[in-house]
Amino acid sequence: MLLDQDTENEIIFALCQHLGRAILPVSGATGPGAPAGTVGTAFFYSELVGATDDGEIAHEWLLTADALTDREYGEIGLRPSVTEPAEGADEPIELAGFADHWLHLPELGLAAMPTGGLHGYADDRGWRWRTQQVTEAIAAPADAVARVGATPGSAFVLALGVAEDGSRPLEAVAERVARHDDAVRVTTELPAGYVGAPVFAVEAGPDGEPVPHCLGVLLPARDGGHPVATFDRIRSALVEVVEVVDG
Repeated sequence: MLLDQDTENEIIFALCQHLGRAILPVSGATGPGAPAGTVGTAFFYSELVGATDDGEIAHEWLLTADALTDREYGEIGLRPSVTEPAEGADEPIELAGFADHWLHLPELGLAAMPTGGLHGYADDRGWRWRTQQVTEAIAAPADAVARVGATPGSAFVLALGVAEDGSRPLEAVAERVARHDDAVRVTTELPAGYVGAPVFAVEAGPDGEPVPHCLGVLLPARDGGHPVATFDRIRSALVEVVEVVDG
């Protein structure tokens, strides 16, 4: 679906309001204090896996592009809006052996981190996470991904950019998404910091209103645009990972 500019702006505002606290900045380097070799965005994704008498059971992941996670050292940035109290965000999460903290799915270009360690990190330091997540209800089902065609439609990327002073401002941009050679792609190259971010598209709801859903993860630029690791494949890959771990 291709939207007019006013509607695109309304969706950008809504995404920032409802999912702005789903995203975190990530960077990788050769060691503490070394220049960042990779800079991007990661986001929280939560999927229901069952229910008990005590309530629903969900798995929560931090998702990003695998290309951002192959360094010896990495940092997951914190923002005052995602920690309670806000002072919990004063220092980033520093991780030696950065690549070892992620589950790597190279066939998708995706890396996934179970968030139990992140919650433990917060507990040890006396703060708690205050996040939003891309939930299973927001993530695009397989039939919605299949409906992305060769004709470009409106797409939205919610990311943490890179300012001149090195800060990581929340940014959302309206772009175009289309299918090319059976791959879903954002059709233009995006600025530094955007790789790993969630990509959204829209479909008409029951009353004809545009309803956004998350197509997947923005991968590194190639051939003038960015491939997208889509949720139809992400879901099944994460199920296989959990089965192997639990098995």
